[in-house]
Amino acid sequence: MNRPPTSLNQLHQVIADWYVTFGRDLPWRKSNDPYKILVSEIMLQQTQVARVIPKYEAFLNAFPTLPLLAEASVSDVIKIWSGMGYNNRAVRLHKLARFVVNELNNQLPCTAEELIKLPGVGPYTAAAIACFAFGSSDPVLDTNIYRVLSRIFHGTTPPSKKVINILAAEVIPARSTVSASHWSQALMDIGSSFCSIRRPACRECPAKSYCSAAPDLENPKDLSLAAKSSPSIPKKSKFIGSARYYRGKIIDILIGTGDQGSRVENLYVLLGNPAINIPQLLNGLESDGLIKQVNGFVYLP
Repeated sequence: MNRPPTSLNQLHQVIADWYVTFGRDLPWRKSNDPYKILVSEIMLQQTQVARVIPKYEAFLNAFPTLPLLAEASVSDVIKIWSGMGYNNRAVRLHKLARFVVNELNNQLPCTAEELIKLPGVGPYTAAAIACFAFGSSDPVLDTNIYRVLSRIFHGTTPPSKKVINILAAEVIPARSTVSASHWSQALMDIGSSFCSIRRPACRECPAKSYCSAAPDLENPKDLSLAAKSSPSIPKKSKFIGSARYYRGKIIDILIGTGDQGSRVENLYVLLGNPAINIPQLLNGLESDGLIKQVNGFVYLP
């Protein structure tokens, strides 16, 4: 770590104070209900905040509690979820709800170690739920936090993610000073609002005085320095025309047909006769629990 403990304590307080006044007003931050936080974290996987907010509210209106989600049909869950992409997240969330209700007496685990064992819950999501819903001190690391911590403590030369993982655990504030939840959510907001990949707004950033990268990024001689200073992020593959794109289109078609389903051969026409292996897509969707195939027809489950 490049910062002495006194600076770290000051950094904790400055960022926490900024968050209380300027943190983003997001609906899932207004609740300590573990179920609502679970829904938000599953939805936020690979989906932008602005797209999640209306779906989050619609989903909780339809399934306000974990038992009601568990009682719903997979088809009904997919219909509410549709339009946000990655529909298999909805299926895994439904499986999770049924598992928690039937096997865990309707009680979500409170530790990251137990949460990660649930369907659709990875390391980030487990840490986020444990921290935001149960007050744990688990470090929460999304791409924004990786970037902010890297620049604050390592300047314009990003270390490996393993190094940042260790750093994130070392700089979590003590519970007696600043909550780990406020710290992590503030870092997310700083990454979103100021510490962007290519055009960081260092002059407005509350962490500026403590950031090793700010002096170089504020008035960069090398305009590509900001991007170079950001930990690498895997490039997203093309969406339009991809298998994921047509998987979503098939789900949309089946939602429109209701209980009648669709003949397999009709899908070719409805999809515009794409040069893609439709039977392979259908088999993948069925394997993921998103559709069922019966005698040449395709239905939502």
